[in-house]
Amino acid sequence: MLFLEIKSKYVDQSIKLRGIAYCFYFDKTPNLFLKNIHRIQLVTMNRKYTLEWFDSLITVSLNPGRTHLEEILPEQITLLKLKMEEKKMEQQFLFMNEVFSLLEEKKIKLLISQYRTSLIMLLEQAMENYNTISDNKPALKQVTNEVITCVDELLTFIEVRFPVYIGTEEKVAPTLLAQIKKEVKQKTDKLKIELYKKTDAQLAIILLDVLYSFCKCKDNHATFQQVGYIKELLNQLVSLDNHETGNDVFSDLDKMLIYMNFNSEPYIEYLVQKISKKIGSFESINDKIEKLQWYAKEFNQLRRKAETALYTGQTSLRETISNWLVQEIGYLERRRNLPVVPFQVNPGNQNQKTSVEKKKAKLLCIFSTDQMGILLRAIDELQVVKARSMTEVFKTIVPHLSTPYKEDLSYDAVRSKSYAAEERDKKIVMETLQQVIEKVKRY
Repeated sequence: MLFLEIKSKYVDQSIKLRGIAYCFYFDKTPNLFLKNIHRIQLVTMNRKYTLEWFDSLITVSLNPGRTHLEEILPEQITLLKLKMEEKKMEQQFLFMNEVFSLLEEKKIKLLISQYRTSLIMLLEQAMENYNTISDNKPALKQVTNEVITCVDELLTFIEVRFPVYIGTEEKVAPTLLAQIKKEVKQKTDKLKIELYKKTDAQLAIILLDVLYSFCKCKDNHATFQQVGYIKELLNQLVSLDNHETGNDVFSDLDKMLIYMNFNSEPYIEYLVQKISKKIGSFESINDKIEKLQWYAKEFNQLRRKAETALYTGQTSLRETISNWLVQEIGYLERRRNLPVVPFQVNPGNQNQKTSVEKKKAKLLCIFSTDQMGILLRAIDELQVVKARSMTEVFKTIVPHLSTPYKEDLSYDAVRSKSYAAEERDKKIVMETLQQVIEKVKRY
């Protein structure tokens, strides 16, 4: 018996039934009743791991870590090549019959997912075998390469026949992913020079970094969603005419990236800096607020593609920029409402001069006293700062702070309010801290 023969885990009777069913589908036993063969085929498939032959071949027989490949004879390799094509055709028939025997869409999707996952694992193992086999064994290298091609063809067979049942979170086969990466790199190389003409250097670098990082990534676990996003992004960049903004803060390229939820942290920082630079050209707080409100309105009206993101696990671009605009507008509004207290400074009055200096030394905090109390209480309880008591924390920090609505704060009043926190105040504190987290991530 050849080393490639697989010992069945099933009883002799089931082996015989599978043999009969297989013969029928190749028109070698036309005298059998169709309904009986159909029943036999279903029972067989439901009870058998149909990829057993390929699994044994890849994980055991052609695995240098588990088999002494030096002992394989040339005639065994020849027989294997012939057997492989036969088994591939058989597997396709078994799979098609299994799919068409199911009536529920969920079950079909689950079956296809199971087959794809198994085939991808076998393909990865086969590629590992190929890389492990010495170049001094060309015959073994060749047959292993043919195994890779065979498994890849089975994967392609499933993806071509049943694309609607393959979820966007399914993993792309390694061979297909390698080809996609190659195509993306070639297109990116051609786009590179044009991209610098269409946009400023900072944004061009951000985009190229994302595209080249995808091509260079050694991780073969990209999903169809990720691959689809990169392909669409590349096609959009190629078809983009220019990057002109006119009087608008958002260019055509920005609008495209916002539409596609390009939630790259460097791009978010780039967009924030771009808006801040525009706002910085206005001297009046009222003008700044008015312009920010206009940008917020324009941004919120831009089109978005549903359920699309560069990084699905991160906060969306829309949510991040919208929150930033709201916070900036709120901050400027609080600054506008600050009371202006005139001081008549008498050079001869040292006490009055000291009083003025103390007032100038205070830091303006955008939080209300309630929100300030919540934050300081949390800082104390988490031991971010250490003091003899919580009262000591409030007593030390609060006198150096002011709010947009109050210049002089009572540390005891702020401390008292921390024990009666309202949901709205807690929400504002948490949103601000989340922005701090996002900011730190980009350092």
